[in-house]
Amino acid sequence: MTRQEGIGDLLFQIHWQSTAVRHTDTYAALSVNYWRDLLPGRIQAILAEKQPGESFAVDFAPGELFPLDGRQPVRTLPLRQFDPQSIGLSDMHPRAGRFYPKGVLKDVAGIFSVNRQPFRCVEVNPDRIAVDLGHPLAGKPLSVTATLTNTVQQKKEERGGVLRDWTEIIAEGVGMQARWQDRPTDFFSDSPFARPDENVDARFYAQPRMVQHLDDVALEQVRQIYAQVIKDDMRVLDLMSSWHSHLPPGARLRQVTGLGLNAHELQKNSALTDYQVHDLNSNPTLPFADNHYDVIVCCVSVEYLTAPFDVFAEAARVLKPGGHLLTVFSNRWFPPKAVRIWTELHEFERMGLVLEYFHRSRAFSNLQTYSIRGLMRPQHDKYYGQMPFSDPMYAVWGQKVQN
Repeated sequence: MTRQEGIGDLLFQIHWQSTAVRHTDTYAALSVNYWRDLLPGRIQAILAEKQPGESFAVDFAPGELFPLDGRQPVRTLPLRQFDPQSIGLSDMHPRAGRFYPKGVLKDVAGIFSVNRQPFRCVEVNPDRIAVDLGHPLAGKPLSVTATLTNTVQQKKEERGGVLRDWTEIIAEGVGMQARWQDRPTDFFSDSPFARPDENVDARFYAQPRMVQHLDDVALEQVRQIYAQVIKDDMRVLDLMSSWHSHLPPGARLRQVTGLGLNAHELQKNSALTDYQVHDLNSNPTLPFADNHYDVIVCCVSVEYLTAPFDVFAEAARVLKPGGHLLTVFSNRWFPPKAVRIWTELHEFERMGLVLEYFHRSRAFSNLQTYSIRGLMRPQHDKYYGQMPFSDPMYAVWGQKVQN
């Protein structure tokens, strides 16, 4: 059996850069059919020579993987052609930098109401809008790393099947987290931080919730992401903490402070050396000294912040110069308490929203985003029958600017 006749699992990473931000987007491609499926560019030929566990990188010039539209990708249209009612929506307004399904564009050649592929609104005027219809990675130099993660298996008898374009699959949504031409994205019109439940958070979180909000595979990804910045002898603040902190196993830390809303949950968190009950939405001021912590982590909670600019400024204040603020999140949350803008965005756009929090603080540099999707959910997980894939994980972090 040759490599081209088999089926194997691959781990892809797309590395790319936008202004002042480095991005890494990971996808676990399972059961790749080397005979039938389409792989990115020159990768298929190189794979034939690789053994399980081996990795290699291929650089792609701008336009090589995601061609630039032969026409001008940015087009100006009358505002009336932005018509969300054509796809059954009414409360939607174009905002600069945001993405929308192409189906909302009426009377544009080649676009129909069933089209859900995203386009970007790049400028809004009283009677016209400018839209970018190209792929968000078009025009960017890219480096794609591929790792053969297991032994190639002989495929069963071929009786047709589906051809999968893995370039399209691994890059779905990738690029939407970056600003357009380094212009700030308008996430903050239309009451972005309103919530269905505006009662004080202490009431909602008064009852302990001793549950895991992510599956075990996703939680392992959280620990691996944390391990990139958390090292021995550090002081760590777990912001919006609960009964687990998901810190790297074996880390010998000087201090781990938990700040959360439920005392019982915090008491059960064996990773903490100390904790405080504190509602950041009622009072975003952190009850800690300046320049104290090496790392601040925030796990699946940034979507609940109603005053994120204040909280990010406070995080910068209590971090040591060069210290990291690291946020991780998925596509699951408590609907009554998530802010409105979070629920309206594509998963990759949410990284862009958190990046805007960092940008607006003007206190962080070395900004990075990371995503990982496509891993299998563990079979013991209660949602395995409904959702075979593990919860996708997204992360955004930066370092406090050193004076």
